[in-house]
Amino acid sequence: MQLGMIGLGRMGGNMVLRLLKGGHDLVVYDRDRAAIDAHAKAGAKGAASLADLVRQLRPPRAVWIMVPAGKPVEETIHALLPLLTRGDILIDGGNSYFKDAIRRAGELGPKEIYYLDAGTSGGIWGLTVGYCLMVGGERTAFERIEPLLKTLAPERGYLYTGGSGSGHFTKMVHNGIEYGMMQAYAEGFEILRSSGFNLDLAAIAGLWNQGSVVRSWLLELAQAALEKDPQLQHIRGYVEDSGEGRWTVQQAIDTDVSAPIITLSLLQRFRSRKEETFTDKLLAALRNEFGGHAVKTE
Repeated sequence: MQLGMIGLGRMGGNMVLRLLKGGHDLVVYDRDRAAIDAHAKAGAKGAASLADLVRQLRPPRAVWIMVPAGKPVEETIHALLPLLTRGDILIDGGNSYFKDAIRRAGELGPKEIYYLDAGTSGGIWGLTVGYCLMVGGERTAFERIEPLLKTLAPERGYLYTGGSGSGHFTKMVHNGIEYGMMQAYAEGFEILRSSGFNLDLAAIAGLWNQGSVVRSWLLELAQAALEKDPQLQHIRGYVEDSGEGRWTVQQAIDTDVSAPIITLSLLQRFRSRKEETFTDKLLAALRNEFGGHAVKTE
């Protein structure tokens, strides 16, 4: 299947490579010409501009946007709209706010351009293990791009979640849960570290992944981070947040849902920017391990 991909960063670039391996026809664009050239060498067709990308696609087109949420998405959609025609599909695979997705679908609907909000999880590991995809919007548009989803995802790794906004809403809550899980692991390992037993934290992380009820991929990543730097001496415990946790907490407030774990994990990230602990260092390390998020170093 043919697809235009806009945004060749940590996620978008690897998605292009996975789709190329699956035999799809990719036309790619990024503000960084070097990124375009690198993916062209891998087999994609480079585009000099958004207009050039659209020209190279056969209608009805499918265009996937993998740029940061907020203003970059708005600007990209605004630039694309005069170029797209009836029946084209626009897919937002970033971490956009679900209410923005509902609004965008409403704006594009009268133009008969489909808008799909595709929550995408997998981080920098998605190239090899696949991406978990949560897709909202018109089912007919979802079915048209299903060949792409089958290539991007592992087995049973994608889902049509329902109407517009539902894909990004599901991904938002997914990330809120992620905040709480990471916080629990980080706090637990600081308790272990402070015990006075001189415990091998990396070995314990590895042990717990062998049949333990707390085993998980996040724990595997904790083990990897601790093996590289047992005391996390080279990472500052400054933990960023990219918005989804805040939106999840706000949604809990708006719908009268008690969510103390997710809320407190978000507030702990704010606190980390004032003072740091080993807990914060492990949180920062985990974000770097699964998503390639930048860390502040000592």
